[in-house]
Amino acid sequence: MTHLATPKLSDEAGRLAALYRYEILDADPETDFEDIVRVVKAVFGVPMVAITLIDTDRQWLKAKTGLGVSQTPRSIAFCDHTIRSTMPLSIEDATQDPRFAANPLVTGEPGIRCYLGVPLTTPDGYNLGSLCILGTEPRRFTPTNKEVLREFGRLVMSKMELRMLARRDALTAALSRRAFEEHMGVVVRNPITSRLPMSLLMIDIDRFKHVNDRFGHPVGDLVLQAVAEAIRSSLRPADRLGRLGGEEFGILLGDIDPGTAYALAVRITRQVDALSLPALQGQTVSVSCGVAHWQEHGQGDAMSWIAAADAALYRAKNSGRNRVEVAGSPTSGHQTRPTVPPPSLSALSRFSADEVARRLRDSHGGFRPRA
Repeated sequence: MTHLATPKLSDEAGRLAALYRYEILDADPETDFEDIVRVVKAVFGVPMVAITLIDTDRQWLKAKTGLGVSQTPRSIAFCDHTIRSTMPLSIEDATQDPRFAANPLVTGEPGIRCYLGVPLTTPDGYNLGSLCILGTEPRRFTPTNKEVLREFGRLVMSKMELRMLARRDALTAALSRRAFEEHMGVVVRNPITSRLPMSLLMIDIDRFKHVNDRFGHPVGDLVLQAVAEAIRSSLRPADRLGRLGGEEFGILLGDIDPGTAYALAVRITRQVDALSLPALQGQTVSVSCGVAHWQEHGQGDAMSWIAAADAALYRAKNSGRNRVEVAGSPTSGHQTRPTVPPPSLSALSRFSADEVARRLRDSHGGFRPRA
């Protein structure tokens, strides 16, 4: 027997976090979803079908047929009403419905008159968007119509679940390298996100080979999981964490200024540094981190950006490990011991992220919590 989670209709922050976990917004067209909308169109005999996802302020169409747009403002999206309920939303004639009569999608192109949408609900109860059918003539939808569309909606969610699992590293639940690089490609090609300040963090677990050699690979796996969770605890819902290699992780931070990105990198380093794993018999865990900012080092393509972050990471490794280095900063290839000890996290807790970053930089480039 399947147990359905309690619907979470009023938790918008949780809903958005759930949406971002699926790593599907702005992705390229995919056959699984395109096939579904084509079949639904044939089954219902309607001119328009869409799989929609409701983001913070927009409705994005994952797959569509008969529609010429890929996104609309959330404020005019019929599907924004659909996700507010567990039940299908059925509209016989939008021109007679006070909620939609003045909607530009009704008064202008594509001239929507009838609509039937079912929410796309996650296993934990969040409505991410809708599978909807639309027409340009009034139509009354039957209970059978609604149940059939519900079944197609469940199929869409099953495809989304499988897609998410296929893109995840099984050990750490971070994105796979391929999925992470695909997401980077989407972000840098997007005319909106590519104009926003972004940062890329490359993180490597220090002396990880020694852990595997001394304690064995099962303990090494525990370290990887603990580090991934420590990193994840510092990230925002829309940030992306990927496992790029054996002990290397990448983090894509969107819409973030350089100072805040640096402060976040320092916080991650401290979080890992604070780990206590009994299996390591007192040995500590640390990471080195390289940071590169898109506007300074992307040069319009993801490969230049990755190369800059990688170079900063290797500088951190060569400068003593357990530290953060920023691409383009003056310290390079040598150990720089601060003349003033780096301020403690408790001492910095009353400052803004920008001020945290400034004070850490003033303690001379590279963060080194333990000698």
